[in-house]
Amino acid sequence: MTEMYRKSPNLMEQVVDRRNLETAAKAVKRNKGAAGIDGMTVFDIEEHIQACYQPLRKKLLDGTYKPQPVKRVEIPKPNGEKRKLGIPCVRDRVVQQAIRQVIEPIIDPHFYDNSHGFRPGKSTHSALKQCAQYYKEGYRVVVDCDLKQCFDTLNHDKLIYYLEQYIQDKMILKIIRKFLRAGVIDLTSEFIASETGAPQGGVLSPLLSNVYLHELDKELVNRGH
Repeated sequence: MTEMYRKSPNLMEQVVDRRNLETAAKAVKRNKGAAGIDGMTVFDIEEHIQACYQPLRKKLLDGTYKPQPVKRVEIPKPNGEKRKLGIPCVRDRVVQQAIRQVIEPIIDPHFYDNSHGFRPGKSTHSALKQCAQYYKEGYRVVVDCDLKQCFDTLNHDKLIYYLEQYIQDKMILKIIRKFLRAGVIDLTSEFIASETGAPQGGVLSPLLSNVYLHELDKELVNRGH
């Protein structure tokens, strides 16, 4: 079934299915979060999707849907620095969630079992259990590393190329690129173009980062790690 969907050129039809968009709206509302630059809140979104379903569906299918820039916010990090987040408008979050609901079941099975970040059914708890299992098997060395500004430095062209290995619907790939290039309204209300990266705060960003970093996982496996 997954292979059939991967080769189907009509994944966007699944994205714009009314039930899929309504489920996405409920998920966005449940996850709460701040409003984007248009001021719409998660409490307004279900009614908005109901009222605007047909024009939204049309724009997604004909390729004229235009994501709005994300809103820049900063939150403190434990080390005293600040983490930059990009908050998409609520409607854009619904569209991203609707896309994610369709493509994640296709992509996720390709990831390695020992990859635990931002994945359905996986968490820090499952990672700890696997670490304990490795210890029982005799492994005693842990390498702790952090990819600096990982989300902010993803190369868009490479990311789309990697996505094409799993998703062949050009409309899906086109709108994902639109989200990546939507830009940022910074803390001074200035528009900043987004040439690289996926905003921390975007619904699709965790999945996209996993697609990107799966290439690193494959290289490490090929080297016997």
